[in-house]
Amino acid sequence: MIGVVSLFSCSKNDTPTIEPLRDYAVQYASDNTDIEEYLKTNYITVVSHPGFIDDQDISIVKIPAGGTQKSIWDQTTYELKSRSVSLHDITYKLYYLVLRTGTGISPCNVDGVLASYKGEYLERLTTSGVTALTATPFEEVKYPQSFFSLFSVIPGWSEIFPQFKTGTYASNNDGTVSYNDFGAGVMFIPSGLAYYAGGQGTIPAYAPLVFGFKLYEIQRTDQDGDGIMSYQEDVNGDGYMRVIATGVVNPDDTDGDGIPNFADVDDDGDGYGTKIEIKNPATGLSYPFGDIPSCDGNTTDAARIKKHLDKNCH
Repeated sequence: MIGVVSLFSCSKNDTPTIEPLRDYAVQYASDNTDIEEYLKTNYITVVSHPGFIDDQDISIVKIPAGGTQKSIWDQTTYELKSRSVSLHDITYKLYYLVLRTGTGISPCNVDGVLASYKGEYLERLTTSGVTALTATPFEEVKYPQSFFSLFSVIPGWSEIFPQFKTGTYASNNDGTVSYNDFGAGVMFIPSGLAYYAGGQGTIPAYAPLVFGFKLYEIQRTDQDGDGIMSYQEDVNGDGYMRVIATGVVNPDDTDGDGIPNFADVDDDGDGYGTKIEIKNPATGLSYPFGDIPSCDGNTTDAARIKKHLDKNCH
């Protein structure tokens, strides 16, 4: 967004009132109350159209008074799960609904994803003196044309997409693409893992978000350009890489310098860049990741310490 500098002066009386940033813990408690109420007062229907891009279309509708539909919270057809996410010195409970896990491969939390989605925000509106929780649509992308980097989107996305997998797809004679068996779900994101006080477009500040989504394809990245794909720098293999302050143990930060390996051009902190250490002297090219040797040249022991992760080896 381009900032605009006003050419008109304002009197002291025209100074806008700026709302102090809300406490994260207090706001999360409010968001979680809204999300859980939404889960307990709405039901979901899923319509499948195998072979088409709109396979796994979903509809979330409020249960009418006296209705017998099972809420998202109570239904058992699709698993309602949650992740604990530590951020802002609190632990968020991030709910998500698994419509289908997928059959392909999962992204890590810094990869790119090709995904369709529909987003809504939750707010409490008062009509004729009655306040009700309302879901308002704000964006839908049904035919995605580009990849989103999970490293640069809202935290809720980067936490949930690694729990799903891609499927299969094939080009049709008419130029369209058919997708099958891809991961599909719904995520329910508190504002602290979304846009928080800033809002975005028509999304108001401090609004929890609901996204229905389908994961079609992933794009591996090399964030630091060191010749090793970022997902291969996930040392503990949990699908998530974190930026954690120096002094706090980070399993994906080999040299403990506060820069995780996926963003660190010298993973073991020995003064020799990773790109140099993984170069095959015989060919001048980088070793394939699985063939990066240890100090003694070993390339077969799966438990070996690869030379770019060993500060005693150059």
